[in-house]
Amino acid sequence: MAIKRGSQSGGGKSKDTGSRVLASIFVFFLTFLAFSFLFVGRGLFATASSGHNELSTLSTRQDLDWRERLALQHLNSLFSKDVIDIINASANDLGPLNIDFFRKDKLSASWKVAGNKRSADNATSAEVTGEALKTQQEKSKSKEEHTSNGIEDNSVFFETPAILARRQLREKRREKRAADILKPDDEVTVKLENAAIERSKSVDSAVLGKYSIWRRDNDNENTDSTIRLIRDQMIMARVYTSLARMKNKTDLANELQNRLKESQRSLGDANADSDLLRSAPEKIKLMGQVLSKAKEKLYDCNLVTGKLRAMLQSADEQVRSLKKQSTFLSQLAAKTIPNGLHCLAMRLTIDYYLLPPEKRKFPRSENLENPNLYHYALFSDNVLAASVVVNSTVMNAKDPGKHVFHLVTDKLNFGAMNMWFLLNPPGKATMHVENVDEFKWLNSSYCPVLRQLESAAMKEYYFKAAHPTTLSAGSSNLKYRNPKYLSMLNHLRFYLPQVYPKLDKILFLDDDIVVQKDLTGLWLVDLHGKVNGAVETCGESFHRFDKYLNFSNPHISHNFDPNACGWAYGMNMFDLKEWKKKDITGIYHKWQNMNEDRVLWKLGTLPPGLITFYGLTHPLEKSWHVLGLGYNPSIDKTDIENAAVVHYNGNMKPWLELAMTKYKPYWTKYIKYDHPYVRNCKLAE
Repeated sequence: MAIKRGSQSGGGKSKDTGSRVLASIFVFFLTFLAFSFLFVGRGLFATASSGHNELSTLSTRQDLDWRERLALQHLNSLFSKDVIDIINASANDLGPLNIDFFRKDKLSASWKVAGNKRSADNATSAEVTGEALKTQQEKSKSKEEHTSNGIEDNSVFFETPAILARRQLREKRREKRAADILKPDDEVTVKLENAAIERSKSVDSAVLGKYSIWRRDNDNENTDSTIRLIRDQMIMARVYTSLARMKNKTDLANELQNRLKESQRSLGDANADSDLLRSAPEKIKLMGQVLSKAKEKLYDCNLVTGKLRAMLQSADEQVRSLKKQSTFLSQLAAKTIPNGLHCLAMRLTIDYYLLPPEKRKFPRSENLENPNLYHYALFSDNVLAASVVVNSTVMNAKDPGKHVFHLVTDKLNFGAMNMWFLLNPPGKATMHVENVDEFKWLNSSYCPVLRQLESAAMKEYYFKAAHPTTLSAGSSNLKYRNPKYLSMLNHLRFYLPQVYPKLDKILFLDDDIVVQKDLTGLWLVDLHGKVNGAVETCGESFHRFDKYLNFSNPHISHNFDPNACGWAYGMNMFDLKEWKKKDITGIYHKWQNMNEDRVLWKLGTLPPGLITFYGLTHPLEKSWHVLGLGYNPSIDKTDIENAAVVHYNGNMKPWLELAMTKYKPYWTKYIKYDHPYVRNCKLAE
């Protein structure tokens, strides 16, 4: 019984072991099948998904192409193909940008990147086009390579021809705007320079003391470079000489001094390289050697700078002093009568008083008070100047027989004036000469100017006060003691109705004018009830009342406008009837009495004239009277030639050596230089 149980127990154990082995094999097989199905299913799913995406993408692209075609059908009717390309380029101009794109320096030409060394100003349009085409080719090639490899790189920036064209157009516009801003108007500049050069060529700059940058001899920067080199060497030699003496380098100082003297002798009076002596180059070489030697031994930046600054200040003071002296001498020369004019007046005076009384009279004296003729008032003590005024007026008159000249001079020149016009009668015109000293009514009890001139204060002011001890100190005082301001010939213009009581109109002329056209048209000008017909002289801010009158004085500021336009004496048409009605002489006396202490105006007859005829002056056309030939070198030649009267107002009178050479012919052509008196007194042209 026991043996049977044991047998049964061993058989069961063997059976369990076999079952377990079979179960393990079965599980392994199932696991293998599961993994196989998993891999196969994933591959099929991926393939199916890829196919599905391709179909979806294709469907979307077809849908977009259909919408785009529909939109283009509507746009084609509105815009041209070029416009549509530009719009498309504008929409895609930036493209897909990334960091690599910026690092590759492929920015648009319109972008400004700080630190970028390349400048659009240095790139030509050809270079820009070449670079763009090259970039496009490289990108196309890269795209093909990526496509062939099945890889798509969205960071590449594709430039279509429309984008390239737009970029080039944008750069051309930018270049054009820069050129319009920076490019000067060369044609206008050349015209201005040529005009300035032509004007400067005819101006005697040595007389004027002016320097023109437009002169032809200054066109070349290297003109007369040798002279400038010598002068520079002389300046440095003076500096080193001073430093050598300061440091007790006597031998070097003496050597520099000797070379300086040689350079001065070599330079002499030369104003151009062609005027230098032949030894000048050798002297320059020797001076250069000495200066190099001095520089090695003496050069100290602070000392040299200080010495040059001191020399500059000294030179500046010398220039100021010389300018004052030049002003004084020019004024003195302008107020001095040349020897030739003295000679002419003396010879004529002697011969006049040798004439018998019956030969001292002028013909046609009946015309002197005829109001239907053309009457001129001329007050002068210069025989030659008065002759030019009369001759130029008569020679340009249409009917000389209707012109009457009333000439008033002083006692000293009365004989000379009479003798000249007796020897040289003005054709059919009437001539009459008077002596201002014979006007007995013109005395100190009637005339404020004469009364003031007789006062001790006026004598002190004109003859004794503030007498200069040097030339430079007298430059500002000389004009206040000008003899013309003391002469009654200058103030006689305020007494025309008293001098010519039977005349209705008279044309007043200065003796420094030249008549170039017939003046009878002035008698036809309607003065509209005004007394004085004159040409105004004010510009934008020049020659207005505030230039002549003291507006800090209440008598002036309360009665006159500081911006009122000034006018010129020299050629004035006076209505003597209106003069008498408005008592012009009385107005003049009133203001002259108020100015006894010179608190309203300083000097002259123009300031009291502006006051006296304030609101009573009718402006004439400017072509009647052109002024400035005695001080202004830039008057337009056309204006001078078209003027009826040209006026040499200023210091540079045409009978003086100071006269501007380009203006002098307008005056000299009316002088008879072959006349015996003119020739004997050496009044050469």
